Amino acid sequence: MTVEHQARGRTNGAASGRRRSRKDEILEIAVGLFASRGYHGVSMDDIGAAAGVTGPALYHHFAGKEAMLVAALIPVSEELLTGGQERSTGHPDDPRGALESLIDFHVEFALANPAVIALHLHELDRLPDEPRRRIRRLQRLYVEQWVTVLTTLHPGMPDGEARVLAHAAFGLMNSTPFLGGEVDRRRRAELLRAATLAALLAHPDS
Repeated sequence: MTVEHQARGRTNGAASGRRRSRKDEILEIAVGLFASRGYHGVSMDDIGAAAGVTGPALYHHFAGKEAMLVAALIPVSEELLTGGQERSTGHPDDPRGALESLIDFHVEFALANPAVIALHLHELDRLPDEPRRRIRRLQRLYVEQWVTVLTTLHPGMPDGEARVLAHAAFGLMNSTPFLGGEVDRRRRAELLRAATLAALLAHPDS
């Protein structure tokens, strides 16, 4: 199953209880197309055709592809930071519990948003300077939530080494766009959690 199909499946099966707006639906379709074909491989006409929307109606919602990319990536970065802050501070006397909570949060996010993960990995540099800097800043702040937990869990670990481990963990968890459907979602989550936790509990000797 491609990330395009996964993104559409998430749209069709959303259980948030909030009725999705037409703009939300168009953005989901655009994200799926960008993730599967690449930003430059998708035109506004392609998005309109997939969404069943004519050109003028599409531009009523978004100024262009760039605006869609911004609309997809900034809220996601904000969501990650907010969720990371809640989980890293939710276990003040239990750094391992905080780490497990962070891992659970990120794995669930990555499995629910494979198309957005793919955009972050491959298309972020398509953005103009201001939104790209904003997203990079949000990402750095998110990483620091992990660094704080890791340096508490491993006393004496330098911040720089904790950042290396955090980014390595993201590489594991953000592999979701490339995972096939031969393993069911629950088992994929278990495997990703276990692999990430094992990697981060290890404290390599210098």
